[in-house]
Amino acid sequence: MRGNRLAAAGAALLAGALAVTGCASAAAKSAAGSAQVSHAVHVMVYSINSDGPDFRAVLDGAIADYGPAVTVYPDGKIDPSHSSDLQLNLTRGSFRLHIAGLTQRFVAATSHEPIYPRTCSDHLSVTAPVAVVAGSGTGAYQKISGRFTVTAALDEDETPPCPGPTAFRWQVITMSGSGFITP
Repeated sequence: MRGNRLAAAGAALLAGALAVTGCASAAAKSAAGSAQVSHAVHVMVYSINSDGPDFRAVLDGAIADYGPAVTVYPDGKIDPSHSSDLQLNLTRGSFRLHIAGLTQRFVAATSHEPIYPRTCSDHLSVTAPVAVVAGSGTGAYQKISGRFTVTAALDEDETPPCPGPTAFRWQVITMSGSGFITP
């Protein structure tokens, strides 16, 4: 159960509460005589009291949108282990973020739980690059591409005894970061 919770927490961090900071500056790059402009975006994904695949997402900056998010495999089926992609199902369309690397770092960091054995509680955070999955966009995000730097964090109070087989009493998993997208 702890392994599933840790993997879920990792995915949640990636997808779950993404607190993004960034500026509205744009970087331009030329390609074949035309310019494509990248725009700063902040993303926050979070989960409260769940190791499941479901999250909530908020984006601001060049994209101002929100909605549910879910961890999925490349074939679109639900991924309870948070090992592949995070699909953002926003009000104006959807797209996926590839969170596998972030999840791997998160799971490795949770291998030392409880982080604070005396209080039976955890706090950890990891950071990794996360790319928009090519071709995953729909609606307003049909041609989206880009990358984010995302930090996944876990804050959790567990049931005693610690160490030992425990369950969380309260848990918040967040994934937040900023990056640049090309719409």
